[in-house]
Amino acid sequence: MERPRIDIAFVSDVACPWCAIGLASFEQALARLQDEVDVQLHFEPFELNPDMGPEGVETVPYLMRKYGRTAEQVRETQARIRERAAAVGFAYGERKHVWNTFNAHRMLHWAGLEGRGLDLKRALLRAYHGEGRNPGAADVLVELAGAVGLDAARAKAIAEGDEFASEVRQCERFWHERGVSAVPTLVVDDRYVIEGGQPPEAYEQALRQIASKRQA
Repeated sequence: MERPRIDIAFVSDVACPWCAIGLASFEQALARLQDEVDVQLHFEPFELNPDMGPEGVETVPYLMRKYGRTAEQVRETQARIRERAAAVGFAYGERKHVWNTFNAHRMLHWAGLEGRGLDLKRALLRAYHGEGRNPGAADVLVELAGAVGLDAARAKAIAEGDEFASEVRQCERFWHERGVSAVPTLVVDDRYVIEGGQPPEAYEQALRQIASKRQA
C-alpha cells in the first residue's frame, strides 16, 4: 500500500528553545513512522524577538523583563528546558546572549529552496542553543551553510545582502494572519495544527491519526 503523503509546515524560530526540543522530538516520531507516512517537511519563519538589535542582549536580564520573572525563575525554567532537551537527545549549552534571527530566516528560506532546510535548521539550533553562537552573524551563517553542503559563495552573498527579506516578511505575515502566535506550531496539510514542543509519542500519535484519515 502506498504511504499517505503529508505536508507539514514547521513554523518556528531559531531563538526558540522549545522549537529545538520540538524538532528533535518530531524527528524521532518520523523515524518511527517512516514506513507508514511520506512527510514533506518545510520550515516557516517566526520571530520571537523581531525588534532585537543586531548586537543582541544578555539572556537572563532580557527574559526577566520580557516575562516578568526573577533571575531565579528564569534559571529554573532554563534547567527544565535542558532536561526536556536531553530527553530527546538535544544538548543545551550555556546561552548567555539573545540574538536577532531575521538573517537566519533569510538563509533558511534559501536552504529550503535548495533542499537543505532541515540540515541548516539543525545546524542553526545547535549553534545557538548548544554553542551560544550568533545565528544572525554573516560569518556564522556562511560557515553553517557550507557545512551542510550549500554553496559558500552564494551563502556569503545572501548573508551580506538582503536577499529573501521580502519573502520572509511575507511568510511571517501569512502565519500571523493565520493565528500563529507561539512556536513551534506544526500545520499539517493546511488543516490540522499541533502546538508546542511535544514528546515524540504525541507527534507520532497525531500523525498516525491524520494519516488514517487520509487513507479513509
